Amino acid sequence: MNDAIIAHVEKYISLSKEETETFLSFLSVVEVSKRKRLVEPGSYIRNEYFVIKGCLKGYYLDDNGDKHIIQFAIENWWIGDFDAFYNQVPSKLHVEAIEDSTLLAITYDDLQRLFESIPKFERYFRILVTGAFISLRGRILSTLQKSTKERYLEFCKTYPNIEQRVANYDIANYLGVSAQSLSRIRRNLVISP
Repeated sequence: MNDAIIAHVEKYISLSKEETETFLSFLSVVEVSKRKRLVEPGSYIRNEYFVIKGCLKGYYLDDNGDKHIIQFAIENWWIGDFDAFYNQVPSKLHVEAIEDSTLLAITYDDLQRLFESIPKFERYFRILVTGAFISLRGRILSTLQKSTKERYLEFCKTYPNIEQRVANYDIANYLGVSAQSLSRIRRNLVISP
């Protein structure tokens, strides 16, 4: 279980054996059942989560009760309400398990202690946050500039094989289209070479 997160971290920073042990000491295992929510609006967020196994979604409910999926998280992805976590303010998002999932959690206080004891972890998390910002900006520009088909193909590249794990209506919601439109695009992609 720990191998996955260490492999992920070492894509960005190198760790000594002692640093690895210190980092792992700040993490706790969280098992979450399908459809269980980890985060609810209005709650203060104690943890950020790294996905070892499973699939989750982060979403916002608007004033009309309509769901807007902001993020999916599969293996080797972090998920949570980053604004609420880093700014220590109440959450605006839901984070829900799509599948039974195994996660590693780190608390805000432990993350601060990690930064103090091993400063290079600030680099690791800065790289992740920068990447997330760039991805979000790319998603916004894609929505403004690209067709639904192009956005769906980008989605499949970002989340390989997720269409077998996530309901069609959730993928359509993430893309901002109707489930019928997405089904039509999928049919056309199967038919066309």
